[in-house]
Amino acid sequence: MTRIRPVLLGAAAGALIALASGSALFLLNGPEAEAAGEPLPLPPDIPRIASGPQYEECLGLLRQDPDDALTFAESWEAAQGGEGARHCAALALLGMGETEKAAERLEALGRSSQGSATARAAIYSQAVQAWMMANQSGRAFGAATMGLTIAPGDLDLMLDRAVALGTLGRYADALEDLARVLDADPGRVEAWVFRAASLRHLDRVDQASTAVDRALRLAPENAEALLERGIIRQLRGDVRGARADWERTIEVAPDSAAADLAQQNLALNEAGPKRR
Repeated sequence: MTRIRPVLLGAAAGALIALASGSALFLLNGPEAEAAGEPLPLPPDIPRIASGPQYEECLGLLRQDPDDALTFAESWEAAQGGEGARHCAALALLGMGETEKAAERLEALGRSSQGSATARAAIYSQAVQAWMMANQSGRAFGAATMGLTIAPGDLDLMLDRAVALGTLGRYADALEDLARVLDADPGRVEAWVFRAASLRHLDRVDQASTAVDRALRLAPENAEALLERGIIRQLRGDVRGARADWERTIEVAPDSAAADLAQQNLALNEAGPKRR
């Protein structure tokens, strides 16, 4: 079952990957802090927890107008629309930027759903992402953990929880989840990037460099990996290499959260030590 991976990855990049300022590193609030009240993009494939023409119509409305989708979902739920109506309503709230309300509804649906373990895990994954966009990393960790009690081998949820742990500053714990993900699927580029970021925050820069190099071997133009390698190069005194990585980040993904962070890093370097 497909997850809303693009939304989470954007939020996670802002949460786990830090801005480099000389030898100092600090976490950025990330796009989730800016998301409240703003329409959010929805993924091309939304996990299905129900079926039927009304469900598909409601999901179709999400991409056109989340407000219309919410109105439709609420009317449908009043007419015994069940889980499909509640799911669509939660996603409509997410699309409208009501991230905390959406997270609460998705988490409640994950608990009460009569769907399969796979379907419920997908809903919990959506709840995690909504909590992350609401700047509620603790709640995101809790939702991911609840989902993993239902589907303990779900790699997406494991990765979600690792990201939440990282934003809570629990980098060693994040590494444990990331190790499980990579043991099961060594081709997970985002897991290698988040492993690199976690290692860097633990001052294990050599190991962080190895992890980000692995990510870039798998995906040479991955924006988050290029951003992270630039930070690591900056820490190692390779200012020219860092600049090249950040400029490439902007080239390959100009509208991404990673590009925003790269641009800020370049501006800090340009400003010089007195402005850092």
